[in-house]
Amino acid sequence: MAAPAPRVHYLAGFSCPVGGLAAGPRLLPLGAEVLLAAGRELVYVYDREARQPTAAYRFPAQVWHLEVLAPRRALLALCARRGIYCLSLDQARRSVSRSDGADEDGEGPFPVTPVDPDACVLPDASLCAFTVLGDLLVALAQGPAQWKVRLFECPCPGEDGGPRGQIGEVELSTHTPPAGSPREAQAPHLLPVLCCVSLPSPRGPPQGPRALTLEGSLFGLLFGADAALLQSPVILCGLPDGQLCSVVLQTLVTSGLAPGDPKALVRILHHLEEPIAFIGALKTEPSAAGPEDAGLDCLVALGRHGRTLAIKAGWDEAGSLVPELREYCLPGPVLCAAGGGDSRLYHSTPAGLCAVDLAPGGIPGDPVPPDGPGGLPTLLCPSSLGVCSVVSLVAVARSPEGGTELLALSAKGRLLTCRLDPDPDPPLRARGTAADSGRKIKDLLCGIGTASERVSSLKKAVDQRNRALTCLHEAMNVSCALLASREGARPVSCTITTAWSRREPRDVLTATCLLENSSDFRLDRGWALCVQVLPGSQAADPDPGGSAVTYTVPVDQLGPGERREVTLLLGPGADGALYLPLTVSCALFLSLREVVGGALAPSDPLRGPSLGGCLPGVLPEQEGICLPLGEHTVDMLQGLRFPGLAAPPALCPPPGDPVSTFLGACGRPGGEPAGPESLRAKYLPPSVAAIRVSAELLRAALGVSDSGESLCCATLQWLLAKNAAVDAVRARALTSVQALAPDGAEIRLIVQEVAVAGLCPAGPVQAMEVQVESSSLANLCRAHHAIVGRMQRLVVEQAARGSSPPDLRVQYLHQIQANHEALLREVQALRDRLCTEDEASSQATAERLLQVYQQLRSPRLLLL
Repeated sequence: MAAPAPRVHYLAGFSCPVGGLAAGPRLLPLGAEVLLAAGRELVYVYDREARQPTAAYRFPAQVWHLEVLAPRRALLALCARRGIYCLSLDQARRSVSRSDGADEDGEGPFPVTPVDPDACVLPDASLCAFTVLGDLLVALAQGPAQWKVRLFECPCPGEDGGPRGQIGEVELSTHTPPAGSPREAQAPHLLPVLCCVSLPSPRGPPQGPRALTLEGSLFGLLFGADAALLQSPVILCGLPDGQLCSVVLQTLVTSGLAPGDPKALVRILHHLEEPIAFIGALKTEPSAAGPEDAGLDCLVALGRHGRTLAIKAGWDEAGSLVPELREYCLPGPVLCAAGGGDSRLYHSTPAGLCAVDLAPGGIPGDPVPPDGPGGLPTLLCPSSLGVCSVVSLVAVARSPEGGTELLALSAKGRLLTCRLDPDPDPPLRARGTAADSGRKIKDLLCGIGTASERVSSLKKAVDQRNRALTCLHEAMNVSCALLASREGARPVSCTITTAWSRREPRDVLTATCLLENSSDFRLDRGWALCVQVLPGSQAADPDPGGSAVTYTVPVDQLGPGERREVTLLLGPGADGALYLPLTVSCALFLSLREVVGGALAPSDPLRGPSLGGCLPGVLPEQEGICLPLGEHTVDMLQGLRFPGLAAPPALCPPPGDPVSTFLGACGRPGGEPAGPESLRAKYLPPSVAAIRVSAELLRAALGVSDSGESLCCATLQWLLAKNAAVDAVRARALTSVQALAPDGAEIRLIVQEVAVAGLCPAGPVQAMEVQVESSSLANLCRAHHAIVGRMQRLVVEQAARGSSPPDLRVQYLHQIQANHEALLREVQALRDRLCTEDEASSQATAERLLQVYQQLRSPRLLLL
């Protein structure tokens, strides 16, 4: 059965950091006023009678904790890494007039009082928490490797800001400092919790704003007979590592200035195994003594993630008094908590504010009975109060109507009051009407439907996770197989071939990517083949990196032994030109977003909002795994076309138009030149570049015997091995071919055998000379570059096999080098002369420069 509906009233709004307040801001009631620290350096004073903020105090650093000395109207504030400040609220308010109180942050017309640095009565950067008990101040400090409880005289406003006299000190359990941190203690990520508990006293309640009074039986069981006989208050410490420790105040005082023995003074009550967020006490059973003399009978500690510890005095089977400890799991994470002095505990989570009842019988309508009379319930059933985003909570005095009033601060900086009406009388609840019974049945049916929806949603989420895990398992197998087979045959390979095809209105160069799965694994959902085409550099664009084009083709259901073929257009581009060489890179890409994105989505509608907030950061920016398959270069030799090698048609074509036939005959060999390319080829000599390779080196690399196939034919076929016309070249046993470049210019390749004299003392060296002739310098350079690249790879491969060159004449090599250096110097001089000569006299210089360039392209060096 749900708890009574609260009546929420909005009091005021205060500024907060961007993104809202986190857990930890403090609320402190002081009569008709409320002091609050909203997670920054400002501490506000709100007057509930005037219903408006009346003042604000600006401290030098962020405020971690507040305490107030009600008789003196003095405020104690712990600032981060600074220490404890003390100021009188009345004197500070009188020192600032209404006229000079304009708030820099736009908070309102109330005055903002800057706190004087001299108000720091206890400067200590290691202090993390404190509490006040009478004339004593108990502080918890973080040392380099240990927590320490320190006892001081309680300061007064206006006193000297020097260090206070320390009365006692004791070390608590050790903690592990952050890795790589200096010896000085760092600011804790989560602040510890500190409070004082004492026995009921006939002199009245304990002199402390947050002191708790426990009944004698529970006090003696928890802290021992010595503490009960001394009637000494006890300090309770809840540490961020989950330990709940106690120190008897009287023994700490008697230790004087010398540190006490931790084994004798410190008692570890429990370990929650998570940071402790709240320590309090509840009244779960009525007492025979008067309400003024009776203490609270249940100690409660609440962890940040919802683990709750309740300790109560009970009787065992032998009639002995024993402590009863019970752990519960409440919804988390816990932002703040408070006890109202009765049996109810209030705690806030990101999903809302909840209440649990630890009295025998729990919340009205709770079907779970306690373990025997006076025991703790076996299960706690939180009931929602319908208030969200509460980061600080305190229970004030009960309202005159008998209900409970909570003072809360929301994550948006809003100050609220929440009044809970008292429960109806049990006899009235027992005499329910038929309408109440129908309402209960309807609530039960709604609960069943909600549970069914949640089970269905959870089943769907489990299925999604199972499918995602299966895909990730297959992806891991494929990745390991590819990474382990860098040498030799690969389990997943991509082969690229190029060919020219006719697409109106022009011929285009296409690349066919053949993806073959030779592994035992299957490429399922999420896999894609990524092909990146990086064109060669142009004269106008020396950096073509930005013009790369990437094609992504989904690969679904590619099983073992299956193939997938993809055809891509390489060029010409929009300008009608094809810039070679092209680099074609292939890779397999697994999209994690597609494979596991659905499994990571919050499919459970009842799940807390804290789980969904981490989803955007789960997957990296690339959202996938990329496995390179290989890189292929399409150079000029692959881009050549051979119209003269085309097979003749089987049937004679029908006679065409006589005019077209005549014009075509004019363009054939023997006729008149047709077009600018033919004119250039007739009237200008073609440019020539050559490269010589040892015949012995080629014969060993290509596997050609002396009496077998012609080495010239084998060399030309090897150069054109990746061209689609290589079969026609092989069938005709050609040693020279006439080809067309992608732009239509003619290129001729000639392979002939020559003898190189003067290089070796033993005599002339037989070599193969590969000549490139073309009237286009750009195409000549691209073809020459492709041939040189193939020759370099051949030489490297043969050197790896251990072949060694013959003896050489060093003087001959030095002479060739000297000739080349002289040519380079002449090139530089001719280029400088072109910059200074006029147009008429520069023609001869340009012709000489072209001749020198041709000599440089046809060196007398030999690849061995």
